[in-house]
Amino acid sequence: MLLVFIAALSFAVYLRNSAKGRPASAAASRWRSTKAPSLQPVAGAEPKHERGSEKATITLEEFADFECPACGQFFPILKSIESEYGDQVRVVFREFPLVQHVHARAAGEVAEAAGMQGKFWEMHDLLYENRDAWTKATDVEPIFDDYARRLGLDLERFKRDQSSMVVETRIDQDLARGRSLQLRATPTIFLNGTELPFENMKTREALSAVVYRALRPRE
Repeated sequence: MLLVFIAALSFAVYLRNSAKGRPASAAASRWRSTKAPSLQPVAGAEPKHERGSEKATITLEEFADFECPACGQFFPILKSIESEYGDQVRVVFREFPLVQHVHARAAGEVAEAAGMQGKFWEMHDLLYENRDAWTKATDVEPIFDDYARRLGLDLERFKRDQSSMVVETRIDQDLARGRSLQLRATPTIFLNGTELPFENMKTREALSAVVYRALRPRE
């Protein structure tokens, strides 16, 4: 009997120590994945949303969430870089809605639905420019419908496309790409395939300096 008790006690101690050594549940991470990241980056949605010249020397691939406060703050910084460098810079946007942001997925669906009518970037800009309005709303649907009207979209098609398989698949494919690149937060920027430290994204001056050096590597 004593031997059984000792064996049981030893097993309990083992389980407790094993639990201490385990990492926190993946469900608590920023993007709450239950899958291990891919060893090879996946492609993401195609055709991708890109703005700028195909001949641009610099490609900035952004993974962002429309509701994310940091993404909202980064929006004017990236716009100013596009304006400053013109055809030398191309921007690619990837959907990466975080589950803790209640309207993020819906906003991504809205942007993608607008994209089905050729107005992705116009909706993208509207969502960021008006972020403080819709992120505080309980019911975002009438707000998003108003944005669609402003852009001259076919409203009925816009509503249908938001929940379409095409739109859902595009978002999921971008999420899969981000996870395969082991994203830790939004916004995340890759410059010609290399992830930039967040310190290089905090101000227009910091990001501009990185882009400038990338354009003139021998200086």
